[in-house]
Amino acid sequence: MSNPKLTSQIAIVGAGDVGATIAYSLILNQVAADILVIDPKEEVRDAQIQDLSDATFHGNTSTRVRSGTHKEAGQSDIIVMTAGAKQKEGESRADLIGRNKSILESALKDMKPFRKDAVLLLVANPVDALTYFAQKFTDLPHTQVIGSGTFLDSARLRGILAQKADVAPSSIDAYVLGEHGESQFVAWSCATIGGISLSNVISNLDTSGIAEDVKNKATSIIENKGVTNYGIGAVAASICKSVLGDEKIVRAVSHWQEGLGVCLSKPAVLGRKGVLRTVDVPLNSEEKKSLEKSAKALKEMVEESG
Repeated sequence: MSNPKLTSQIAIVGAGDVGATIAYSLILNQVAADILVIDPKEEVRDAQIQDLSDATFHGNTSTRVRSGTHKEAGQSDIIVMTAGAKQKEGESRADLIGRNKSILESALKDMKPFRKDAVLLLVANPVDALTYFAQKFTDLPHTQVIGSGTFLDSARLRGILAQKADVAPSSIDAYVLGEHGESQFVAWSCATIGGISLSNVISNLDTSGIAEDVKNKATSIIENKGVTNYGIGAVAASICKSVLGDEKIVRAVSHWQEGLGVCLSKPAVLGRKGVLRTVDVPLNSEEKKSLEKSAKALKEMVEESG
């Protein structure tokens, strides 16, 4: 059986810190044969490609990095959207969404027609709103348009809990759900370590404090170094690997929720067709309210930005 990753192509739209770090993670993990980098700032794009190409010359890495067009991106196995404006001082979130929505719409328009089995991965923020709009701007099935969502938040949560329990993060099953942002919440009632309820393993856990630490970690990093790129780079590469390898692994990603009318994060089974199915974790009544509150906040955000 041939390895689909050896002939696959991933397009990254946006050659900034995040886009370049995603490309670097893809190279190190040998996720795809070709990585296309698309950015209107040609000098920056070409410099990133030259630098990234140097990382392909070691070991048995066979990945090729090159510049590409939006039309070529639309024919890729996976299109990773990192391009987006940063929030200006005094700018409302609705205005920021409006600007990034315009960038997204223009880029996706230039990619049409899309390859029928292409998977579109949104990484730019606000990721849930942009995932929603991306579904409107393409003719791809909803299951093939996904956002990185709370995957990274969930990884941060597992990291904190792993330190407290003195176990490997892979032994912990815990998720941050809802919006990747202010209304996100931790599904504490479903959290387990080695299949055992978290509360039975760690006593006197400051759940509120941990949830706040997870939510605010990105802000803290940005305040001190200006950008968060390594965590999201690893997460995006992991999603691409899960899709191309048809791994059927469960991850919290942002995707369309028919019953809620928005895109937000719930655990999902990831495979070659994107989201194969949603995993409905058994939330308690308080967590169900938190999910509904998050969906409401996202609906308002989308409506405000038109």
